[in-house]
Amino acid sequence: MTIGQLAGATGVPASAIRYWERHGLLPQPERQSGQRRYPAGAAERIALLRKCQQAGLTLAEIRELQQDLPRRQAMIRTKVAEIEQRLIDLDHAHQLLTHALRCSRTDIVGCPTFREQMASWRAPASP
Repeated sequence: MTIGQLAGATGVPASAIRYWERHGLLPQPERQSGQRRYPAGAAERIALLRKCQQAGLTLAEIRELQQDLPRRQAMIRTKVAEIEQRLIDLDHAHQLLTHALRCSRTDIVGCPTFREQMASWRAPASP
């Protein structure tokens, strides 16, 4: 498929596809009469790149994801730890906002229930 067809199939602008190629995130496609020609699997690789970006991976991390196993595993371990912390932070924010919807206090910080919740977030997790 041409770059225009690939862009249409994935919803990714052709300029982004060319950028990813230049930076080694997509393999260089074959050329026919000077036009890039992509295999069907290119759309799946682009879907993976987009999903990685949506998950917060930088282009450098995505490039690392495509490297040899030891380098890839080290980056993945680091990223999994970051994501786990973000999940905890999001859960805390969800709890706060859910409580704030029900709380009658003008200042949420003065709410005893909220203060207890905040204290439990600071307490170290029990083994």
